[in-house]
Amino acid sequence: MELIHQIIFAGALIILLSILAGRLSSRFGAPILLVFLALGMLLGDEGPGQVQFSDPRAAYFFGSVALAVILFDGGLRTSRESMRLAFAPAVSLATIGVVITTLITAVAVSYAMDFSPVEAFLVASVVASTDAAAVFMLMHLRGLDINRRVGATLEVESGINDPMAIFLVLGATALIDNDLTSPDAGAILSFAWEMGIGALAGWLGGHALVWLVNRLQLAAGLYPILAIAGAVFIFGATLVVHASGFLAVFLVGYVLGNRRHRGNQLIVRFSDALGWLSQIALFVMLGLFVTPSTVLPYIWPALAISFALLLVGRPVAVWISLSFFRFQTAEKMFIAWVGLRGAVPIYLAIIPLLHEIPQAHAIFSIAFVVVIVSLVLQGWTLPIAARVTGVEVPPETHSDDRLDLDPLHRQSRELVGYRVAAGSPAVGMTPSELHLPAEASVVTVLRDDRVLRPESGEPLAPEDLVLALGRTETLYRLDRMFAARVRPIHKEAGLVLGDFPIDPAATIGAIVDFYGLPAGVEIRGQTAEAYVLRLLGRMPVTGDAVPLGVAELVVRETGKGRIERLGLRLDPEASRSPAARFGRQVRRLIKGTGRRIGAARRRQGQSRP
Repeated sequence: MELIHQIIFAGALIILLSILAGRLSSRFGAPILLVFLALGMLLGDEGPGQVQFSDPRAAYFFGSVALAVILFDGGLRTSRESMRLAFAPAVSLATIGVVITTLITAVAVSYAMDFSPVEAFLVASVVASTDAAAVFMLMHLRGLDINRRVGATLEVESGINDPMAIFLVLGATALIDNDLTSPDAGAILSFAWEMGIGALAGWLGGHALVWLVNRLQLAAGLYPILAIAGAVFIFGATLVVHASGFLAVFLVGYVLGNRRHRGNQLIVRFSDALGWLSQIALFVMLGLFVTPSTVLPYIWPALAISFALLLVGRPVAVWISLSFFRFQTAEKMFIAWVGLRGAVPIYLAIIPLLHEIPQAHAIFSIAFVVVIVSLVLQGWTLPIAARVTGVEVPPETHSDDRLDLDPLHRQSRELVGYRVAAGSPAVGMTPSELHLPAEASVVTVLRDDRVLRPESGEPLAPEDLVLALGRTETLYRLDRMFAARVRPIHKEAGLVLGDFPIDPAATIGAIVDFYGLPAGVEIRGQTAEAYVLRLLGRMPVTGDAVPLGVAELVVRETGKGRIERLGLRLDPEASRSPAARFGRQVRRLIKGTGRRIGAARRRQGQSRP
């Protein structure tokens, strides 16, 4: 009885300490996940806490459930637009990229450690994938607004690359267990089964869960529990048939997050809270599981492997994987650097311990050091990397403050509420003066204890609660209307998205005539939006730019695949990031060298008799 009371007390105390430590860490810019991991180590058997936890089966069980919840939450927050933007490059990174990273890192492991090729491959497989928990949390926690295409690629990649890493780890473990040196043809069929059935289970399970949520009449608080329980059930059922439960649970969250159903925001908020709890529990538990004295003998080779992974393996994999897509050099540099490793490598390193592989403790120690190095170097420098590479953009308005009243879950319209933010475009305007999208209207306004009718002509004030009715696909415009105006990202924010605003419907001829820019006759009749879309050849995102003579047209704002605002940048070179300028100089040098070599060959050919 007394032991149970102590466990309850200790568990609650650990969660409280984790939250307080995380709050303090944010003041110093330290990655919060590193703080959770360090707290677990302090509570462990070699720290002041003296808590003994060394059961790999228990660690694997709790880690699996926590990762399932984290991936479900990540899928829930991945929008359909992000998936359209990033699906192909993310899949390339999650498959080709993971394999290339594994192969390059395996070479480094074989040099740093006295391991066989299969053991080196196993170590590399353990640390090859990026971590959804680390990527989702650190990007959102830092309030980092980056180019949407880059951010979506990182988030989708981290959500779907775990299955490939798990497949490689289990495959290498099986080879060692059976004393083999190379896989057989059955490995390819096994991979196809895991990916195919995992994707099918997630897709069908997600739609079934949406149907169930809309079908059942429950108390409001039960819908989030139903969603989480359903997601974990699909995760477990997929694992039972030896398919990828992690891919399935991510897709369940994605489907649920992009379909209309009861309690949209109830489920999102509950999942967010449970995701935080899972992350705290996961990292603290892994910190408890680590024994620092067993890690120290491997510290130097592990550091060498870490730097080989971060500085060679990941960048090469990114360059090759994204060579099929139109990513700029600076964008590739950022994606290459932000391949964050978190709990997943430590979790995967438990698998060799379960199979009692001879080098299991060394593999676990190496994985632990790689995670620490990644969180310290990459996690701490995330905002700096975004500014240096120029992928940071001014923050957009989000739907976080939207109140989903949700009585019309079967309709194409939604009744939503907004707390008018100070400094928002709506302040000082009457409901009739608001620039609302088509088929949207203000239902009523609540101020203190009064109800204001829309036709009363009362200007809106900060803290008013506005109830509005609008179509689902245009709610993002209402978000912008009632949210505070965004802050600039730094003192040169005006240069980031152009010096002057441009109407996307304006013709190129009108723009170049007004600003005195040269332009060919064939493009003068095109609208600015059509011109930008033609040159981009892809879905536009904030920060995209195309040349217009000596100037540039920059995408300032998008919505549902359309350009809503443009900017004109008269001096593009002045606003380029250091990485972009470096890449531009390198490309010029390569092109100039190529031209000189070509000219020399032509002269040599002409001089021959």
